[in-house]
Amino acid sequence: MNISSIVIQCKSEDYDRVKKQCEESKICDFHFGEKEKGKMVVTIEGKDVSEEIEKLKEIQLFDGVIAADMMMTYQEDMLDEEVKRLNEMEAVPDILTRDNVDPSEVVYHGDLKGKKF
Repeated sequence: MNISSIVIQCKSEDYDRVKKQCEESKICDFHFGEKEKGKMVVTIEGKDVSEEIEKLKEIQLFDGVIAADMMMTYQEDMLDEEVKRLNEMEAVPDILTRDNVDPSEVVYHGDLKGKKF
């Protein structure tokens, strides 16, 4: 199960209409907003990311919506995979537990603006 928050932007004069569409749509739950600023926060749920994206697209088409963007997301299935991956990893790499590490022993595998070490 995925849960995501969406920030909706509309004109203040369209706020009540957009809020009503959200509440009656059955695709999102209205939580709070500021009529003067024309902003509101809703949440959506879906079995996966594609279902959430479809719901977001529907909200973006509501009459009076200027913008609707996903802000935060919780993806249960990905959490389970990451917990499993972490549990299979070595607890702490040996180099991080030694007191006197020679910096020349540290191998950097990233890229600092194209520099290779």
